[in-house]
Amino acid sequence: MKPNRNESDHQQQCAEDALFKAMAVLQSTKEVRIFFKDLCTPAELQALVDRWQVVEYLQKQLPYRKIHDLTGVSVTTIGRVARCLADGAGGYRTAIDIISH
Repeated sequence: MKPNRNESDHQQQCAEDALFKAMAVLQSTKEVRIFFKDLCTPAELQALVDRWQVVEYLQKQLPYRKIHDLTGVSVTTIGRVARCLADGAGGYRTAIDIISH
């Protein structure tokens, strides 16, 4: 969250909820793709794609340096994704579990 926002915590939470509800109603990869292309800059979208790509390699327990060599994603980003997989809110794990079933 930007520190200079004039919104209350409640207003910010409502704005987040509205975004997440919009995402939750999308029903196809195509719908999600066009939503994200409108929502994100190309760099933001690439950063999201990079993080998700790293998840697959971390699941295979590849070393960070090997993941970097395969993807070009920085070792710092790979470490952040690994920490989220281990100690995050559980979002990566939830998506992995849903996709794999």
